[in-house]
Amino acid sequence: MSGRGEARGPEEYARWTRLPLGPDHSPLYLMTASFTAHRYAPHAHPEFAVGICTHGAEVIDYRGERIRARPGSIVVLGPGEAHTGGPEGDGGYGYRAFYPSMALLTDGACTDAHFADPVIDDPGLAAALRALHTAVDRGVEPLEAESRLPWLLTALACRHGRARPAATAALGGGVARAVRDRLADELTDPPSLAAIGVDLGLSRYQVLRAFRDATGMPPYAWLAQHRVERARGLLEAGHRPAEVAGLVGFADQAHLTRWFRRVLGATPAAYRRGVRP
Repeated sequence: MSGRGEARGPEEYARWTRLPLGPDHSPLYLMTASFTAHRYAPHAHPEFAVGICTHGAEVIDYRGERIRARPGSIVVLGPGEAHTGGPEGDGGYGYRAFYPSMALLTDGACTDAHFADPVIDDPGLAAALRALHTAVDRGVEPLEAESRLPWLLTALACRHGRARPAATAALGGGVARAVRDRLADELTDPPSLAAIGVDLGLSRYQVLRAFRDATGMPPYAWLAQHRVERARGLLEAGHRPAEVAGLVGFADQAHLTRWFRRVLGATPAAYRRGVRP
C-alpha cells in the first residue's frame, strides 16, 4: 500500500494517524485512504507497509511485477522497496495501512521477516487488522492497541513471512502477577507493554503471551475489568458515574458505561441505584 503523494479530487482523501508505542513513545503511523484517480509516483518507505484493501481494486507495480489488491486482501511491501499505486479501472479503491518497523513486525519472531508473496489471502487476519485499524482511528486506549497489535503482526510474520515463532519460555504466573500489579498501581495512566517488558527483561510479545496464557485475556481487558471493580466501590460510596469514570481511568462516562455493561450487564447508574442503601 502506498503512502506518499498528493490526493486529488473531491472524493479522494488520505488521513494519517500516529500511535505512540514503546517506552520512548516511538510512533507507529497508520493511514486511511480512498482514491478515485490518484496514482502514486514510484517511492519507498523506510518501514513495512501493511495494507488491507477496503473497497475497489488497486494495482501496484512492485518487484518488477504488477500486483492487484481487492477487498479483503492484505498487501505487505518491504522496507526500501520501490512501488507505485493506483486504481484498476474507473471504480477507485480504498485501503487502511499500518507502517511498522522491522523490530515491531518481528517482535514475536526470532528472525527478520521477508514476504515472498506481497498479496496475502487470509480473511480472518485481514478482518482483525482492519478492526484494529478502525479502533485506533476512533481513539482506542493505547494499551488496548498495544495489546492487540503485536499478536496480529506476529501472526502475519509467522504465517506468511519467512519468520519462525520466538521461543517463549514457560514464564508461569510470575509475569502475569507483575503486570497486574503494575497496571493496578498505575490505573489512570497505565504503562505500555514495552515499558513493562524493559523492566522484566522481556519483549513486548513475551509479556503479552505470558499474560494471555496465565489469565486467558489480554492486559487491556484485565485492566478494564479491574477499573470496573474499582468503580463499583466508588459508586456504592455515593460517587456519580461521571466523576467515577475519571477516577478509575476511563476516558469518559460513555467509556465506563460500555465496559460496565460488558462486565456486569448493567449501566453504572442502574447499578448505583440498586446497591445504594
